[in-house]
Amino acid sequence: MDESVSAPKKKYSPGHTTTAINGGGGVVYGMGFIGAVIYFVQHAVGLWPILLAILKAIIWPIFIVYKLLQSLLG
Repeated sequence: MDESVSAPKKKYSPGHTTTAINGGGGVVYGMGFIGAVIYFVQHAVGLWPILLAILKAIIWPIFIVYKLLQSLLG
């Protein structure tokens, strides 16, 4: 019984194409999140400021996009 184990082959319709490109935005956001947590927690003293620092680290891209659009669109 020398059967090789392989993954099942996917069946696609004749006009179906696939791409191997996946977005890398998750990695960039993750690294930015870690950096923001480190930055904001350094300046926090106490439990509530630390929780606020983590919240700020989660939502900091919102403020960047807002300021960018505000400066571009006036």
